[in-house]
Amino acid sequence: MKLHFEPDLDYQKAAIESVVDLFRGQEINRTEFTVTRAARDGAQAELGLVESELGIGNRLTLLDDEIIGNLNDIQVRNGLAPSSALTSGDFTVEMETGTGKTYVYLRTIFELNKRFGFTKFVIVVPSVPIKEGVYKTLQITEEHFKGLYSGQPFDYFLYDSGKLGQVRNFATSPNIQIMVVTVGAINKKDVNNLYKDSEKTGGERPIDLIRATRPILIVDEPQSVDGGLSGAGKTALGEMNPLCTLRYSATHVDKHHMVFRLDAVDAYERKLVKQIEVASLEVEGGHNKAYLRFISTSNGKGPITARVEIDVLDGKAVRRKEVVVQDGDDLQELTKRAVYADCRIGEIRAAKDNQLLEVKTPGGESFLQPGQAVGDVDADAVKRLMIRRTIQEHLEKEKRLAPLGIKVLSLFFIDSVEFYRSYDAEGNPAKGKYAVIFEEEYRRAAKLPEFSRLFKEVDLTSEPAEVHEGYFSIDKARRWTDTADNNQVNRDNAERAYNLIMKDKEKLLSFDTKLKFIFSHSALKEGWDNPNVFQICALREIGTERERRQTIGRGLRLAVNQKGERLRGFEVNTLTVIATESYEEFAENLQKEIEKDTGIKFGIVETHQFAAIPVVQGDGSTTMLGMDASVAIFDHLRAHGFIDAKGKVQDTLRTALKEGTLALPEPLAAHVAPVREALKKIAGKLDIKNADERVVVKTRQAILESAEFQALWDRIKHKTTYRLHFDNEKLITDCAAAIKKGPPIGKARVRIRKADLSIGKSGVEAKEQDKNSGTVVAIEEGDILLPDVLTDLQDRTQLTRKSLVRILMECGRLGDFKRNPQAFIEIAGEIINRTKRLAVVDGIKYQRIGDDHYYAQELFEQEELTGYLRNMLKDTEKSVFEHVVYDSGGIERPFAEQLEKNEAVKIYAKLPRWFKVPTPLGTYNPDWAVLVNVNSDERLYFVVETKGSLFNDDLRDSENAKIACGEAHFRSIATGDNPARYVKATRIDDLMDHV
Repeated sequence: MKLHFEPDLDYQKAAIESVVDLFRGQEINRTEFTVTRAARDGAQAELGLVESELGIGNRLTLLDDEIIGNLNDIQVRNGLAPSSALTSGDFTVEMETGTGKTYVYLRTIFELNKRFGFTKFVIVVPSVPIKEGVYKTLQITEEHFKGLYSGQPFDYFLYDSGKLGQVRNFATSPNIQIMVVTVGAINKKDVNNLYKDSEKTGGERPIDLIRATRPILIVDEPQSVDGGLSGAGKTALGEMNPLCTLRYSATHVDKHHMVFRLDAVDAYERKLVKQIEVASLEVEGGHNKAYLRFISTSNGKGPITARVEIDVLDGKAVRRKEVVVQDGDDLQELTKRAVYADCRIGEIRAAKDNQLLEVKTPGGESFLQPGQAVGDVDADAVKRLMIRRTIQEHLEKEKRLAPLGIKVLSLFFIDSVEFYRSYDAEGNPAKGKYAVIFEEEYRRAAKLPEFSRLFKEVDLTSEPAEVHEGYFSIDKARRWTDTADNNQVNRDNAERAYNLIMKDKEKLLSFDTKLKFIFSHSALKEGWDNPNVFQICALREIGTERERRQTIGRGLRLAVNQKGERLRGFEVNTLTVIATESYEEFAENLQKEIEKDTGIKFGIVETHQFAAIPVVQGDGSTTMLGMDASVAIFDHLRAHGFIDAKGKVQDTLRTALKEGTLALPEPLAAHVAPVREALKKIAGKLDIKNADERVVVKTRQAILESAEFQALWDRIKHKTTYRLHFDNEKLITDCAAAIKKGPPIGKARVRIRKADLSIGKSGVEAKEQDKNSGTVVAIEEGDILLPDVLTDLQDRTQLTRKSLVRILMECGRLGDFKRNPQAFIEIAGEIINRTKRLAVVDGIKYQRIGDDHYYAQELFEQEELTGYLRNMLKDTEKSVFEHVVYDSGGIERPFAEQLEKNEAVKIYAKLPRWFKVPTPLGTYNPDWAVLVNVNSDERLYFVVETKGSLFNDDLRDSENAKIACGEAHFRSIATGDNPARYVKATRIDDLMDHV
């Protein structure tokens, strides 16, 4: 199997463009420098024995205020708070786990090289699994990137202190060079070969060769690399003298300059990752013993304390709560329960690696480590039920997804390796209790009637042992062990584990590999993502900082089939988390983590929130609303009590959004629709489903088999193909007009600075003078060589040279090209591509393929429809399905309710996901098919698209274009006197206006 990579995903391209646009105006250049071996002694120096080779490095020609200008433009465009000053060379890209972060930063390398000639890149990662994962991605994308970038040669390697010759090649090669290194391999200066002279590098220190190239640093998971703002990792990054540092993660701690954000909410709403559901196993009625679980200790200015979980009498009910205790506390007094009589807290140890809590009970004392408990129900019995539920969820998905070519995987996170695999005194392995329980439960599930067809030809004596395996660090004796990635020995252990199970992760996706269940401890914490993980079972406590998000992050990627093709839609992509807390608690805790990790402020409106709203000008060009208008909207909302002084959403706003009464002052009234949509997102919460509410929705046979529905289906079922026909003259005219109205292009500038140099024993120190420092002067570049503008624009836009000549002649801005060629080429290329995208559907022509190509009515029964009870209009009477499953309650639920109540509507169907219309921008799934009786003998047939607004300007370009394609598709299959009509509607009255 080969995994397929999609080059045209809009959010990935937006992330790439956001970084590349930082360097708008930068000249394409190649800097030459000399890599030398320093003379070893005076005699050699006199003889001039100095070796030299030509090296290629990165060079930045932009001024700070040009970069901050680019940065602010990008931030406003992406709906981010603008930076007030350029405080560092660090730029942050936030992408939710599973959305292709590694692909994005690798492709960014090629874009930076293509546009500006940068060639030296260092990728710094926190751990061996991530290092190996990045290297694997480089291997499997090599052919893909060479296809996208005209065979551009590039070299990549894993830094190895024993192979320092690779560092010299990194410095001297003219090709793109990508070095991948763990922070642990570069942040120990006293013992690290990177900071020592080496013959393998011509006598130079490897770090000096790297510094000379001014590499662009790419930091993967910087929150784990830095060690804080002044940590060892951050210091090691600075030692490389980077041209800039690009930081990629879903969970940034230090934000620096944010250039792009695709947060957890965005990813879920756009269905770029799996939907999350929680299958919870809550212990009820288990308060009959003196229960206490040790969570953590604190050693502040006062006495040492411990945070514990105990059963407290709350009113008339007993509830499990977290409380803070200290030495000597009486637990009966704390809980108000007699079951805790004579139970007290004893010694508390708060050392980082030696936390301990003593609990004194009538029968003696217990010494607990974090996560351990006394008085609990049988922990192993609960773990058995969790394993059983995981296997059942796995097999349910296997029944449904295997026919689609999707192999289902499940992950178990356990608290200790010995519970899965133990060793005797001679080192012989034996199954731990979790392995034994799993095999027993797997055999039990195989006997259940609902899964019998999955095990028809399976040998249950051997199969249970072959479908599960462990992934743990491996010591030199080949034994599994619990280790952290904090020294070279442990990094070697982790690498052995990676080679065992992770390097060939495509094999795990194949039906030919029996392995389907993976047990792990901490090694899968970050860095390993297999797209077909559909179940995650935490047999250990989750809840420490970022751990819940990291745990579920292992299963968020969209699934792939046996051809390596990515499949979309929540009907396939649902991740089931098996947990011991309720799904409400899980959702609440996950949201707290997201708020803490990402800075998302649920329910908070910020002043920059509306700056990126697109505004269509009178000439058809598009600009952004901007910061001033965004601040004005914020002030209006605050003045009318919709938000408080800190931007927190009030109930009055939620009511106004629900009732559709939100209004803006007259100068901003035209933008109320996109403002309303933005506020709906802010006022909402992350939606996590309850697995117990998921049901299969059956068809209503009487309606499905009726003559009325047959007549409706016959009018919409046919498939089509399309051809694109561009009006070349109009495209050229539109491009020229758009460039003419484009942003101004200034001359090149120079910033003049002066500094005093002082030479002392410590080196040369430069101190900038205050007087006249930082003066900016515009310069005439009369002696510059103008680049080949046609070739460059042809590469950027794929238009013919003839068309480009006409566009450039008609735009009237060739003077700007002479003044600042690079800036002109970039702006012109961007404007032409935007104009092309808008024109893509203008000339589209659909043609019915033939009478034999259509969606069969039998698919309603063959393709299983599932949904969640909270997202259903239940027990409908006119629908093809017994319940209507809707994506959101905002538009679709009330529309379905209106269809049910309107007497003229006789039959309708919420069109399933498999009913698709092909478009140049991806497939399009219309919403409804409706049959309306005008009178006793006249029927009308409709395909209805429900949207929050009927105005095209309120919809995204791609969404609007898909709807236009859908309209053209149904127009092309319309035959006879009474064809189906295609309409857009927000409520039933909009549909009835067409009757």
